[in-house]
Amino acid sequence: MEAMRLIEATRLALTRADAVQDVVVEAWQAQALAEVIGSYFAGSASPTARWEAQGLSEAGGRACGALKRPALNHPTLRTGAIRAVQLTEVRDSRRVLLALGVLLGDVGIALVEVACVAEEGLYWQCVDAADESRDRVFGMLRELTAYREGGAA
Repeated sequence: MEAMRLIEATRLALTRADAVQDVVVEAWQAQALAEVIGSYFAGSASPTARWEAQGLSEAGGRACGALKRPALNHPTLRTGAIRAVQLTEVRDSRRVLLALGVLLGDVGIALVEVACVAEEGLYWQCVDAADESRDRVFGMLRELTAYREGGAA
């Protein structure tokens, strides 16, 4: 499935999440998507952007690890509905990175909203990882712009 469709599906699911565990699951889904998109770009990006892409993949993976306990107990993920594994293509790199950055920002806001009832340590691990993932997305956007302005692609 194309990356924009996966991002849009995750963003919609996040907006519909009303219980704390549902928000955590959608945060996990978003971070899994960041991990997979980072890996995708790490294999095809410019050499400088490759470093940012690998960092994005690692940050997404750390966030998934932090969210693993509550997320994997959710019925949605027990049935194997992990959106990120469906990624097959990225048609517009810039558009995907911008949308992923917005999604990760939305995840951070959603986690802040549930912070009062979430386990504090888990919450901070998730927020830190979301911030790092978002920083990596914007680093990739900078590198993509510089690469394109340098006369390539």
